[in-house]
Amino acid sequence: MSLRAALLAGEVTAVEVAAHFLERIAAREDLGAFVSVTNESALDAARAADAALATARSAPTPATPPLLGIPLAHKDLVDVAGAPTSSGSATQQARIAEDDHPVVAALRAAGSISLGKTQVPEFGLSCYSENLIASPARNPFDRDRTPGGSSGGAAAAVAAGLLPFAPGSDGGGSVRIPALACGLVGLKPGLGAVPGDVTRGYEDSFGSPILTVSGPLARSAADAAMLMDAMATPNMRGAHREAVHRAADLTGLTVATSTASPFEAALDVPLSDDALRAFTVAAERLALLGHHVDAAEFNYDPEYFEFFSTGWTASLSLLDFDEAQAERLMPLTREMRERALGRSLTEHRAAGARLREFGRDVRGQWGNTDIVLTPGLAMAAPRIGEFAALPPQQDYELQCKWTPFTSMVNVAGLPAITIPMFTDGDGLPVGVQLIGRAGSEPQLLAIAAQLEAF
Repeated sequence: MSLRAALLAGEVTAVEVAAHFLERIAAREDLGAFVSVTNESALDAARAADAALATARSAPTPATPPLLGIPLAHKDLVDVAGAPTSSGSATQQARIAEDDHPVVAALRAAGSISLGKTQVPEFGLSCYSENLIASPARNPFDRDRTPGGSSGGAAAAVAAGLLPFAPGSDGGGSVRIPALACGLVGLKPGLGAVPGDVTRGYEDSFGSPILTVSGPLARSAADAAMLMDAMATPNMRGAHREAVHRAADLTGLTVATSTASPFEAALDVPLSDDALRAFTVAAERLALLGHHVDAAEFNYDPEYFEFFSTGWTASLSLLDFDEAQAERLMPLTREMRERALGRSLTEHRAAGARLREFGRDVRGQWGNTDIVLTPGLAMAAPRIGEFAALPPQQDYELQCKWTPFTSMVNVAGLPAITIPMFTDGDGLPVGVQLIGRAGSEPQLLAIAAQLEAF
């Protein structure tokens, strides 16, 4: 990122950079990307960063934090010390966080400066970023359409130039979906690649694999790699930028292409012509890059839709709300919580076991190749309000139809990256997804850099 070089060289100050992006945020309130903006604390942090940068320039050292003076923002699902957290819900007043979430703490230690909190769906449940506490996040390519979710505010902010990049979180596609909708590179790391994601273990209280991981949203593979280096385990820091730097050397990977979705047994999942064209173009370009590309047949458990839905919403049963609070939930959240409360612990644990079994199965199927290529989103981003206007079950089903290739990767615990390929006739981005083996985050970023070069 040229911004980092400019800061290190003293060509621009951290205060100037923070002020620039804060002005951009204020000028684009129409996008609904931010729930809160922390101007004063951001400028205080920028002044401290300038002092540290001055010291670094006078006595250069490899220990200089890699993101020193670079601004970003965090989703309103994670705690940032001193900032409000609402989790996108009207059930209670936003609370001022006392401590940083572990991923936030790691990025703060890397020198980043938080400018505020970005818009999310209630409790991160949906793949569109609309709730009852703030304006919906809007897609910079078409303000009438959603930027996706649950990292929708973050993606809108990055795509519109309100942030240089941003961390997101992905429990069923929540980094990759908004990245695809907003024309960004979105990396979902494998479970455990970001240590702050697994501080409480690798399974939840019902025995389901932990689905949610943290990953970068950026306008280029190089920027995503820089942010990922700051989030990763210590032994991998630097590996992602190095892989992108040496991307031209990467060749001869085996790539399996597939348009199969585990939702197909339960739902009609039509793919738009643009989604299929992006998939075909990506396969052709990977072959031109010297990779070995072949179609593959993957067989998915036909009951996936049911047990994934049960496992995905199980944690809603742990929300301790009184009747008045429950009435302030979004209709989808309220219905899904009622269903979760109606299931027994045995049923929740059975769904967890099925998810673990599904993960083992697909890791085995996909593990016969280096990379699995799938389409990205099944269709163009729906319009603001389109999901929420439907009855809750239909709302949820439309979300699954729009995003038929993302949640399965979370269940598998593997890394995946989404890459924009072109814009459609309406000027909306269209992209694809690449799924890698465990530990292949640097490789996925290198392939993204290769495809960017076309």
